[in-house]
Amino acid sequence: MPIETAALVVADVPADADLLAVPYSSELNPALAVDLHVPVADLLAHYEAKGEAGEIVEVPVAREGGVGRVLFYGVGDGSPRALRRAAAAVSRRARGREGIAVVVPDGDVTVFAEAALLACYFFKIGTPGKKPVAAITFVGADEQGVRRGRIVARAVALARDLANTPASVKTPAWLADRAVEQAVEQGGGQGVTARVWDEEQLKAGGFGGLVAVGMGSANPPRLIQLSYTPAEPATRHVVLVGKGITFDSGGLSLKPTANMKTQKTDMAGGAAVIAVLGALAELGAPVRVTGLIASAENMPSGTAQRPSDVITQYGGRTVEVLNTDAEGRLVLADALAYADAELDPDVVVDIATLTGAITVALGRDVGAVYSTDDDLAKQLVDAGQSSDDKLWRMPLIEDYAAGLRSSIADLSNVEIGSTYGGGSITAALFLREFAGKRSWAHLDIAGVGRSTVDEGVLAKGATGFGVRVLLEWLTKP
Repeated sequence: MPIETAALVVADVPADADLLAVPYSSELNPALAVDLHVPVADLLAHYEAKGEAGEIVEVPVAREGGVGRVLFYGVGDGSPRALRRAAAAVSRRARGREGIAVVVPDGDVTVFAEAALLACYFFKIGTPGKKPVAAITFVGADEQGVRRGRIVARAVALARDLANTPASVKTPAWLADRAVEQAVEQGGGQGVTARVWDEEQLKAGGFGGLVAVGMGSANPPRLIQLSYTPAEPATRHVVLVGKGITFDSGGLSLKPTANMKTQKTDMAGGAAVIAVLGALAELGAPVRVTGLIASAENMPSGTAQRPSDVITQYGGRTVEVLNTDAEGRLVLADALAYADAELDPDVVVDIATLTGAITVALGRDVGAVYSTDDDLAKQLVDAGQSSDDKLWRMPLIEDYAAGLRSSIADLSNVEIGSTYGGGSITAALFLREFAGKRSWAHLDIAGVGRSTVDEGVLAKGATGFGVRVLLEWLTKP
């Protein structure tokens, strides 16, 4: 659910703090920062504390009218990576408590606050178990830094919420309603506008990919456009395109049952775009941004598209559909072609849980970036390093494009035969065909969009990957 933990900033340690967290490392004596009235050095030596990031030593201390507790938490080398690990460990240790006062270490307070709040995220329908700490008081912190951390964390939490919502609720129409509601609400009405195409408008407008993917479902498709305009005139226009498949059964190319269990999160890319658009105004982003979320439900039925069908994408290009489970690229192609033809962007970035192949290539900790622009690719990789949404640049191998040639249409949606392999690469090459000559990048987040663990800043389920890297890229100089 949305992060319920409150984050406050105060100048001094609350005298009645029942739970107090104090940083330490092999080179930092906590007693120098806070007078704890306990033999700090002796205690840390007794517990053989090393000061590693995420290490916690909990000790009782005398308080007026009772006993309080101090959490000495290790901060390692004080790097952003170490601070994230330390902050998450503190928040997790404080679960079930009404509040904790945290003496903030030197370093990047934004990443510390962001990680502390993300570790408080939970999603459960019904009665929750041990709830996150109700309030975190950051002691001695820069208020603006904490504010940015809070905005980013809540945007990530929104993306997680949208992706974690069961598909029985989350139809394309529902997602469109939430996108309009959340983007305007989060943006405070400052330059955020919305437009939604329903199924009849999509048919009339020539969005053949969205129509074809959605035609097997009782819940028709939607195209969602969210637009942010900064207060000051912008010199750059960025279009973000998100895959919004609210459930992916594979269509008539049906997935195995086990593979369907996570498919409510197949709109994680679209969720990231919605969350980013909602946070831009609060962060004062200087760039104009348009978000396009191509949303459909991919289901098998008597009206579903068939393998071997030929569809016409937005703009007129024809595609032979050889695998209905390669549907994400069909809806993205419509949105990319529309952006190129109608929106005149300087840069286009799409984000999608697109291929299982990228999970084989990069695992579950690093997302892929493909790009036609070296500078853009570097900007996104650098933003990923800073934000902890790590990206690795993958190649667009020209020879592999031959595998997408169809004998009866302009393109096929998957490789014909198995000459080349590289499923994530060929998917990116397919998308490139619809981005025009624009500066373009594709983020394949199939491996990193979901987590199987509940630790650190992650909770089981959707990760909200993409929100932090895109906000870092769009808002930092």
